[in-house]
Amino acid sequence: MAATLVRSLAKKRVPLQVGRMCYSSSVPTTKLFIDGKFVESRSSEWLDIHNPATNEVIGRVPKATQEEMLAAVDSCSRAFHSWSETSILTRQQVFLRYQQLIKDNIKELAKLITLEQGKTLADAEGDVFRGLQVVEHTCSITSLMMGETLPSITKDMDTYTFRLPLGVCAGIAPFNFPAMIPLWMFPMGMVCGNTYLMKPSERVPGCAMMLAKLLQDAGAPDGTLNVIHGQHDAVNFICDHPAIKAISFVGSNQAGEYIYERGSKNGKRVQSNMGAKNHGVVMPDANKENTLNQLVGAAFGAAGQRCMALSTAILVGEACNWLPDLVERTKHLRVNAGDQPGADVGPLISPQARDRVNQLIQSGVEEGATLLLDGRNIKVKGYENGNFVGPTIISNVTTDMQCYREEIFGPVLVVLEADTLDEAIKIINKNPYGNGTAIFTTNGAVARKYTHEVDVGQIGVNVPIPVPLPMFSFTGSRASFRGDTNFYGKQGIQFYTQIKTVTSQWKAEDATLKSPAVTMPTMGR
Repeated sequence: MAATLVRSLAKKRVPLQVGRMCYSSSVPTTKLFIDGKFVESRSSEWLDIHNPATNEVIGRVPKATQEEMLAAVDSCSRAFHSWSETSILTRQQVFLRYQQLIKDNIKELAKLITLEQGKTLADAEGDVFRGLQVVEHTCSITSLMMGETLPSITKDMDTYTFRLPLGVCAGIAPFNFPAMIPLWMFPMGMVCGNTYLMKPSERVPGCAMMLAKLLQDAGAPDGTLNVIHGQHDAVNFICDHPAIKAISFVGSNQAGEYIYERGSKNGKRVQSNMGAKNHGVVMPDANKENTLNQLVGAAFGAAGQRCMALSTAILVGEACNWLPDLVERTKHLRVNAGDQPGADVGPLISPQARDRVNQLIQSGVEEGATLLLDGRNIKVKGYENGNFVGPTIISNVTTDMQCYREEIFGPVLVVLEADTLDEAIKIINKNPYGNGTAIFTTNGAVARKYTHEVDVGQIGVNVPIPVPLPMFSFTGSRASFRGDTNFYGKQGIQFYTQIKTVTSQWKAEDATLKSPAVTMPTMGR
């Protein structure tokens, strides 16, 4: 199947083999993108890329050598001077062309994502589309990057600010959104005048390589974007290299805390978006039909491999009576390979991820929870070797259980019960994470109370996955985020720029001034 998909993609607008070289007659390898060229790595260390639906090896990706990583950063550094001095209108035009190329190739990008990551084709297109929206937002850079001016702060004196790029920036992306997360990173950084070093997940490099090719086709000069591959050594390189001024990361808490600490110690700006435990509070007055549909979609879409998945439901009062209906609705979801028609839930990324999810489900059973729907040991016809876990619902969960404390990152919904809204809010505020939450209610006063009292960065009212559109910023908080400014929107511009403030004075009487002023300057008097 994978070989057939590879051949079919090769016939499309942008060939799949972009960024890949022939490794053997059947398994391609991924290239590096350095100084505007797709180059073969000289590395002796390679990692297999698997199709999660079959565990078939569909490619290999190199661990870039030290010399190759240095070449990539040097390319960024050389390109920075001319790119940062390029007219903002010219940079805007590059990304106007880029967003159109992404639109033209959205289906090909989605097929690459499904092949390497496993999510359904419809979900993969959504992955690309949400990233595309950020690219579209970068096209407003002529307004977004404006400074401020205050004239006549005292006689003949004006103060103004303008934003400047930082230099070389870097992005480290996770496996679960091969298009969206990289598109949160390098377009925002580059449109501000920075050059960019991108490290996509070594598990899903294909989409990032195609995005790099499309950006080159849009007119981005050589060296403005470089792409390397690897694992720990590549991460340490990015954290340590003095030319890199800022790091954007999305991924696990363990990696995110490490990158934030190491990068910050080296004087870099770091934005680190990490794990989550997102709660959906269901009030008894909620629209039942809509709420059940929203819960099912948000909990099990993308096989639960979203940092904004609604993985925990808190049923308040009589809403606990909805559990049987929730289970029945969930049973109708179809588990299959992501490229198969009608698939709702695809495989997890790896056998290790599948085994971890199964272990967390079992821990809930052993600690006294009730397994209402068990998705373990599911068999998908024709894909018996895939990393599948079916939708799973665990009720009677308490906050001390492992399945509640840890981010499961799979198609598992844990259900807690609360007598009152205040009790539900207390549960959520005691949880260390603060990425997202949602409340389902038809009572405006209840919704307002919830949005004001719950300590979570992104809140949905009858919206299960409240990821803001890019005119706002992604604002996960507490243990879900490290850094001062977050992703895209105004905060994204702030992260990728520095402010310069100029105070100037042109005195009308300077032409006739005959002696210097030696007293302390006193503005505003």
